[in-house]
Amino acid sequence: MMRLSALILCLLLLTAAASRAQRQIIPGADQMERYLPLLKGKAVAVFANPTSVVGNTHLVDTLLRRGITIRKIFSPEHGFRGDADAGATIASQKDPATGLPVVSLYGAKTKPTPADLKDVDLLLFDIQDVGVRFYTYISSLQKYMEAAIENHKPLVILDRPNPNGFYVDGPVLGTQFRSFVGMQPIPIVYGMTIGEYARMLLGEHWIAGDAAQLTIIPCLHYTHQSRYILPVKPSPNLPDIQSIYLYPDLCLFEGTPISVGRGTAKPFQQWGHPSLPDNGYHFTPESTPGALHPPLQGLICNGYDLSGIDTRKEPGGRWTLKWILQAWAAYPDKEHFFTGNGSTFDRLAGSDVLRQQIQKGMTEEQIRASWEPALSNFKKIRKKYLLYAD
Repeated sequence: MMRLSALILCLLLLTAAASRAQRQIIPGADQMERYLPLLKGKAVAVFANPTSVVGNTHLVDTLLRRGITIRKIFSPEHGFRGDADAGATIASQKDPATGLPVVSLYGAKTKPTPADLKDVDLLLFDIQDVGVRFYTYISSLQKYMEAAIENHKPLVILDRPNPNGFYVDGPVLGTQFRSFVGMQPIPIVYGMTIGEYARMLLGEHWIAGDAAQLTIIPCLHYTHQSRYILPVKPSPNLPDIQSIYLYPDLCLFEGTPISVGRGTAKPFQQWGHPSLPDNGYHFTPESTPGALHPPLQGLICNGYDLSGIDTRKEPGGRWTLKWILQAWAAYPDKEHFFTGNGSTFDRLAGSDVLRQQIQKGMTEEQIRASWEPALSNFKKIRKKYLLYAD
């Protein structure tokens, strides 16, 4: 009897393991049988970076081994190999591993030209996003889509899960504040994958084009309640899921003198400044790959360690202002808290309203109330374009 019970238990455990394996999230790039037929016999341009992988192998290498003709690679912020500083100018070059030309679409040039695409039949896009408005990959996506439409080229997007896709929150961008860190009227955390966002760009006529030119290879077994741990860091200063979860909350500090830990082992997991009160926690930014000249380099910063806090948010969770409000209250030189007269902060926030609210001493709840009805209206629009259950 005991042997029979043990056997039943073993079978139940094996069934549960098999069920979990079946539910494993499978990104679009891993479903080669769904898009290889679209690429066969075509001259392909690939928009990619280090997150563009099939299993453990880069997408470009995988496609070349499958006999796909790749004419060129386009790369976003941080470059094709992903080791450039945030905001650094990326030069076009040849990829040493494949000899293919790599055309940078970050800096002065953000969109492929007709000359770039004259020898290309089809455009392919595969980038891991983190679901935050000022993370520039969705701006690169828009420019790439525009180029495909304007040059009458089909575009295939290999969709990937959004690690911050389980909530929608923050102020909606005012269109007079459009920039490459915010091109459309969406909140800071918008709760969509790259594929869903592409559908919204076309469906809301934010870009002009025919949806028939767009093919999306969706993820399998993904929903907006999924917790997806990225297999490859999406950029040098988002090394792990803790940084990715905190990035929406801390990136506004980039428009202030406060360091978010660039040039340390814990970027976007801490914040501080030499002039803040000493509460016993310190860090010193130094030159590191991906942060060659970090803010406050070589200076001891008094600050706060967030690397061990519970960052999990439930669906309907909140983007928090508590740390920016705490820093504002503690920073002694308030006249210079917002660098460049607030221009960088305003671009990240999506308007000058949030900065003015902080300067007036408004509470987080008062500030949150001002995001309506724009935030609720966006949530209604968003639902029209979802590929995955909320």
